[in-house]
Amino acid sequence: MSDRTTITPVLGHADCCGDAHPLSRRGILGALGVSAGLVAVGTEAHANAAVRDPYADPANPALPRIDMDLDLSRTALVIIDPQVDFLSPKGKAWGAFGESITEHNTVANLTRLFQAAKKAAIPVAISPHYYYPYDAEWKHGGAGETVMHQGWFARKDPLSVKGFENTGADWMPEFKRFIEDGKTIVCSPHKLFGPQPNDLELQLRKRRVDQIVLAGMSANLCVESHLRELIERGFEVAVVRDATAGGKLPEGDGYLAALVNYRWLANALWTTDEAVKHLTKAS
Repeated sequence: MSDRTTITPVLGHADCCGDAHPLSRRGILGALGVSAGLVAVGTEAHANAAVRDPYADPANPALPRIDMDLDLSRTALVIIDPQVDFLSPKGKAWGAFGESITEHNTVANLTRLFQAAKKAAIPVAISPHYYYPYDAEWKHGGAGETVMHQGWFARKDPLSVKGFENTGADWMPEFKRFIEDGKTIVCSPHKLFGPQPNDLELQLRKRRVDQIVLAGMSANLCVESHLRELIERGFEVAVVRDATAGGKLPEGDGYLAALVNYRWLANALWTTDEAVKHLTKAS
């Protein structure tokens, strides 16, 4: 990217504020309070760190460090798609996501979040993913959607769980004792990536929840889509960075793509250790 790059938005600056002015990389970084020298040093340090750990935070970040103080009276844990098809070697998505799940110890970290949330006595909500036979009649869809329609999260009937147990749509065995305790909120399914079609927001608002600890699958798809929608709806959201995972394909590393966006979007970005400490400290 050159030092001066003209960015043309959909609604130009001229459309609302008079004459349009090109935006420059230097101007953007200047607005963040970062000098050109610091950027160069930070870029070099980050490049060196990336050789060791491609997911390491930059040594000299340009973005401000944002954090959350939890008030458990208005906090919930939200877990997305804690299902066999994503998280088990037996699942249909394992070929794409298994390496990242193993690398981040995702299943064990989700288990720790469930344990901490139940101990803190905060609401736990699941936003699951299900497809029914009639969903196969959809006439168009994107690449990820098309892949998921190849039997992922398949259920025979929305009103029956006959034949559901131990299928790809079922919960991971490690999570069943938490999800099936009679207290966990199991929302209606989201169908693509975000929570817009389901009752997650309603369930949270009715409990006066406006702080969310967010985790689950997958990092750059459903988790990021939930994050974006929830912050647009006024929630304060902390993403647990090692309680998710992303697909690794020739098209790129989904987890890395998500991590970049979490740094821009989330109110806090925690490890599982940090999330458990926050939940324990606040209780």
